[in-house]
Amino acid sequence: AGYFIHDSLDIIFNHQSRSSWEYLVHHAMAISAFISLIITGRFLVAAMLLLLVEVSNIFLTVRMLLKMSNVPSPALYEANKYVNLVMYFIFRLAPQAYLTWYFLRYVEVQGQGAFLTTNLLLLDAMILMYFSRLLRSDFFPSLRKGSVGRDVDGEKFLID
Repeated sequence: AGYFIHDSLDIIFNHQSRSSWEYLVHHAMAISAFISLIITGRFLVAAMLLLLVEVSNIFLTVRMLLKMSNVPSPALYEANKYVNLVMYFIFRLAPQAYLTWYFLRYVEVQGQGAFLTTNLLLLDAMILMYFSRLLRSDFFPSLRKGSVGRDVDGEKFLID
């Protein structure tokens, strides 16, 4: 929960709230879920599994830094985009899919179970949306839609 609180405050204090509102919503959902897990002491293994999702952030951050720096070697970006894709699947999509399956199959749909299942389903939608953006940006650039609020290089790094 501390990571998500810190990252949310960083977004707010660096005046990125308008362009990063989706991340603030995502972080608010994660914070509420983690606090719920901590208070009740239930589903702590699920919380630990969800933290695996953050491993893929390493490669997403490297991707963003490479795009921002206009690194002279496109081979580095190319290599990272494939590693990023694999890590996104292993550490983000797979654990999220497993937890969603588990909660839908084995967890009661009332009280905390209903709250966490709803949170998981909403996070599933967000993670799939981010994944589709990543695929469009790195693997199918011709499918990218134009959007308002691009930076000087024509990229909106937090969304693309």
